[in-house]
Order: sequence, then C-alpha cells, then structure tokens
Amino acid sequence: MTNKVLDNIVALADELREQATEAERLNKLPDSTAKKLKDAGAIKLLQPKQYGGFEAHPREFAETVMKAASYDGATGWVCGIVGVHPWQLAFADPKVQEEVWGEDDNTWIASPYAPTGVAVPVEGGYIFNGRWQFSSGTDHCDWIFLGALLGDKDGNPIMPPTMLHMILPRKDYEIVEDSWNVVGLKGTGSKDIIVKDAFVPDYRVMNGDHVIDGTAQREYGVTDTLYKMPWSTMFPLGISSAVIGIAEGALAAHLDYQRDRVGAQGTAIKDDPYVLFAIGEAAADISAAREALLANVDQMWDLTEAGKEIDFERRAAGRRTQVRAAWRAVQSVDTIFARSGGNALREDKPLQRFWRDAHAGLNHAIHVPSTVYHASALSSLGIDPPQNLRAMI
Repeated sequence: MTNKVLDNIVALADELREQATEAERLNKLPDSTAKKLKDAGAIKLLQPKQYGGFEAHPREFAETVMKAASYDGATGWVCGIVGVHPWQLAFADPKVQEEVWGEDDNTWIASPYAPTGVAVPVEGGYIFNGRWQFSSGTDHCDWIFLGALLGDKDGNPIMPPTMLHMILPRKDYEIVEDSWNVVGLKGTGSKDIIVKDAFVPDYRVMNGDHVIDGTAQREYGVTDTLYKMPWSTMFPLGISSAVIGIAEGALAAHLDYQRDRVGAQGTAIKDDPYVLFAIGEAAADISAAREALLANVDQMWDLTEAGKEIDFERRAAGRRTQVRAAWRAVQSVDTIFARSGGNALREDKPLQRFWRDAHAGLNHAIHVPSTVYHASALSSLGIDPPQNLRAMI
C-alpha cells in the first residue's frame, strides 16, 4: 500500500521545519502544527479502519515517524508516541473505543504508562489517584492512557503488583503547566498529569500485564496481524523511529551547513578528508540503524502473520535491536556535531536542536540498554531471565 500519510508529511516539510523554533518557545507543538498533523492523518496509521484509520503495516508507521522527526524532532516524537495509542485502543472494550472515536475519529490519546498511580476497586470500577511525568503531546489530546497499580481499600499497592492501564477523558485529569522545562525535545510538551479521586469504570481499564504479554489481544479475539503484534515491538517502535529520524535530520542539517563552510585552518570542508570520513561513517551508521529497526519490525510481522509464537528470547532480541539502533544513530550524531565548528552551537542553527533532541530521546526508559542487553544475552544462553530483567519485553 502506498503510504499517503508519508506523502502528506513530506508536503509539510518546510512548515514543520519553520515551526520548530516556535514549538521550543511554547514548550509544546503549536495548535496549527497539531491541526496539520491531524489533517495529514499522522496519528491514524495504526487506527482501526472501522474508526477512519488506515490499519497500516507498522513499517509504514515507522517510516512516517522518521520522516516527521527528520524535519523537527518534537513533531516526530509526538507522531511516534501519540501515534501508537490507537493500536492499543483497538483491542480495548468496544464501549471505550466508541467514546473516544465515535464522534471524532481524529481524537488523540496521550499517555504515560509508568504505574505511578493507584486504582482502588469499587462497585463498577475504580477510584483512581496519582501523578505522572512525561505526557508527550498531551495538550492536543482529549483522552489518556495512565499506568496504575492495583490498590487495597486504603490506597496501598497490592503485592505482588498488578499493573493496570486506565483510560480517562480530559475532564478527569489535570495537565500541570510549566512542568516541562528541559534541554531537549522541548516542543513535545511532555508535561505532568495529576488525577484526584477519579472514578474509572471497568470497561475503561485494561490489565497492563496482559497487554504486554499478548493475553489482552487473545482475550479480545483480534484476528488482524497488526493487532496481534507483540507489544514489545509496537510500543517502542514510534519512540525509536523518532530518534533515528532525528539523527537523519541532524545529518541533513550538517551537510547543509558544511557544504560551503571553510574551517578554522582555512581549509574548505569539501577538501578536509577527516571531516569527510566522519560524514561517511556517520551516514552509514545512521542508515544501518534505520534498516535494522525496519527489518526487525518486518520479521516480527512475518512471524505474527504466519501464526508462529514469538517467544521471550525473540522478543528480547527485537528489543536489543531497537535499543542498539537508537544508540548507534545518536552516537553518529555526536561524531558529526563535534566536527561542525563553534557556529553549530548557535540557536539559529537547527543542528544544535537535533543534537539536543537526539540525546533527550535516548533518555526514554525504552532505550536503557542495561536490562535489555542482559535479558537478551541470558535468553540466548538458554537461561530464563529473572523478573526484574523482563520489563517492557
């Protein structure tokens, strides 16, 4: 299928580049940018066709996120994070799907999933309280997924923990203004969220552990390959794609800057073999990161479509690929940024923003390599990793 959404994003290239400075000033995407992304269908790629979505192959989703991020990191990041939420809502209770998309199928959903809230069971649902950080794109969303732990009647988490994903409308939570003061990905508007004594009915609650291990999809009875894909492939995909797209944007900005530049020693960059070597190496590594991420999602798709079980070892290897791809791309950005001269630090140059955004992207929990590499290595040795290493795999 031809990715019409990608074509729409390419058509917005100049506008997305131009609004990046304003997004940083606002600490969120401008309303006009969010509208353009809605018109482009940027968040609908993984959304069910029943509600106006495209049910696209996740490769197309990743390629679109990369492209948007290559124009502006914050825009790509929002496309990646907000864009994956329709995938999960597709196997939630039909009643909440209708609430979110019934009147407006371009309604956006925010997150985060960190279980920093507690849900106490009551008749018909839960009483919910908590505070969360890092809700990307939240100003432009009217619903939200929030992570929670199941609590007892006194509001204390029950042990062993049970993770829940709570789905709330905008009226039931508070966005904390001035809670996103950062050095990178400033335009994502990843603000704090507060919930106080909200009642969340049962049908708006998903068992988070079941979402991650695939039980929720099987219980819902999904038959489409897209919605049977492993969570550990789909949830990180938009985030890792954004980081690689940011690296591609940094490379493009670097080439544009270096094309006619003369270095401090009076040598034109086009005649400097050391800088040219760095450009060539960085370009190869960023391309390799891109291809590794896309090949990984293609392989997961093929296994899922064939009805084969994707065991923990394979999922862990997939996460290892995602993490390494992101780190490889950002390390390549460092290589070229260090050879861009002092003027690359100026705020009117886009390269410094791509550099900051790339490093900020690595700070997301899904890009922490330690536990992922550890779990993958143990699995490859035939050893079952302990529970603390299995998070997000």
